[in-house]
Amino acid sequence: MKKLLQQIRDCTVCQNHLAAGVRPIVAADPKSKIIIIGQAPGKIVHTTGIPWNDKSGDNLRNWLGVTKEVFYNPAQFALMPMGFCYPGKGKSGDLPPRPECAPLWHQQLLKKMPHATLVILIGQYAQQYYLGNAVKATLTDSVQQFKTYLPRYFVLPHPSPRNNIWQAKNPWFAQTVLPELKIQVQQALGISLTRK
Repeated sequence: MKKLLQQIRDCTVCQNHLAAGVRPIVAADPKSKIIIIGQAPGKIVHTTGIPWNDKSGDNLRNWLGVTKEVFYNPAQFALMPMGFCYPGKGKSGDLPPRPECAPLWHQQLLKKMPHATLVILIGQYAQQYYLGNAVKATLTDSVQQFKTYLPRYFVLPHPSPRNNIWQAKNPWFAQTVLPELKIQVQQALGISLTRK
């Protein structure tokens, strides 16, 4: 695993497409119990080198019901985005994750995490890649029917503050999806968690 993580961090496959330069962000361990597959690092994460080290990360940890200490323990959570580097700014938010990363690295990483029982797919890119034809017509439909993908996958919208409007329009998300997410997380980690 150490060798593979170093290969990923040394990767320069997409360097000609990345205005901000290459800085692959990933965290994983052979003991990882939960794998979070998001989109791609944002600018803050690119600068700090710490995955989910922004407001989206704060929201995500709140959704999961875990502390930073638990979240950043790779023996608990593996953090592997669809695109490992910050893709740069687009017209409305960040550009999509680079398409080269997932086919190049994901299967190699997943093979080295045999104890992971839950994979959390955040956003449309991760869901389309991993669910294929099983993905619903819209992200909202997929999240609403999240039980379809259990016990292996749990689907979520992106926890970006940009999605606060979506959450306000879909109160069922906080009422039914998030409580079940916390249960699934606790079961996968094998411990009872209380939020601090």
